[in-house]
Amino acid sequence: MITPPAYERDPFLRVLDTEVVESGREGTRDFVVLADTILYPEGGGQPSDLGWIATVSVEDVRTVKGQIRHYVAAAPPAGRVRVELDWSRRFDHMQQHTGQHLLTAVAQERFTWHTTAFHLGAQLSDIELDAAVIPLKQLAELEEAVAAEIRAARPVRSRRVSPEEFAALPVRTRGLPEGYTGDIRLVEIVGIDLNTCGGTHVGSTAEIETLKLLGTEPMRGGSRLRFIAGGRLRRRLGGHEDRNVELRRLLGGPDEEMVPMLSAKLDQLKETSRRIRSLEEELAVEAARSLAARERIGAAHWPQRDPAFLQRVARELIALAPDGMALLTAGEGDTGHFVICAGEQAGVDLVKIGRAVAEILAGRGGGAGRIFQGKASALSRRDEAFAFLRRSG
Repeated sequence: MITPPAYERDPFLRVLDTEVVESGREGTRDFVVLADTILYPEGGGQPSDLGWIATVSVEDVRTVKGQIRHYVAAAPPAGRVRVELDWSRRFDHMQQHTGQHLLTAVAQERFTWHTTAFHLGAQLSDIELDAAVIPLKQLAELEEAVAAEIRAARPVRSRRVSPEEFAALPVRTRGLPEGYTGDIRLVEIVGIDLNTCGGTHVGSTAEIETLKLLGTEPMRGGSRLRFIAGGRLRRRLGGHEDRNVELRRLLGGPDEEMVPMLSAKLDQLKETSRRIRSLEEELAVEAARSLAARERIGAAHWPQRDPAFLQRVARELIALAPDGMALLTAGEGDTGHFVICAGEQAGVDLVKIGRAVAEILAGRGGGAGRIFQGKASALSRRDEAFAFLRRSG
């Protein structure tokens, strides 16, 4: 049998002294190949480890053409080196991956749901099951069954076997890679599961600590089941509690009242927004009437209005004054928006005028019909733009 790399021999090993046997460049990335390594290369749904080689940061680890390549952030080291593992990342991956094995095994044993895919994400992980629908009651039963096996502290072991031994064992597997030859690595949760896997795992189901199912969604005729395990779950719960503390302060109520209180506040906000829109419509109409009553070519500026308000004023104005024109602007300081409108009887080339005004206001825009609109970065020159508009009309 082949001698497996250090990450497989002892997944709890955090430091290793070894030799650089090759270095090179792949695209824009430098890499080194080591005589041995504690850094796991991406594969089987598990992301790669990260760490350091002679204090140089390792940003990715991949298996390429049979080599384990360590992609480094700076000039690749040479000779005898010390490899250090980002242990917190590794242990997190071990918890999630072993949790997946246990979850998959229990789902298959209890409900005959077979896992067809696995993804270990940065925050959540998921498996895909060949069950089109997973009822909430069965989801709860699955979670309780997994929790019981975690409490049972079942040993988790790995070993390599020959193809002949493999053929005689009751192994759960989705099949070996096409053309694969040689020894086959198995990971066993004693009494629960025997599975082909090259990943890193904890030594006991107790080290998973805990596992929470987070819901399902349809996926490729089956169901995607999201989960989170171990320290990652505790950190997520801590984040939720920190947010709840702030929500309790903002809403002024206990946890059990936060949802109805927030729902009531959202209803109030919707009603307030509706009233604001109604008032803005009324304001736009009144602004247009005032402009139409004063002169044929007018101008107005609102520091705290948006383009939609300018458009409402323009539409109302050209309806009230078919021969009128106006420059409407909004914004504080030099940056903001502008609208030029001209009624059907104004007799002007609005696009030509609009482009000239946009140039004066150091902006750009466009239009169709009787409205030209755009952004401006020199609203302080709007008097100059209005003077041009009056000359043009």
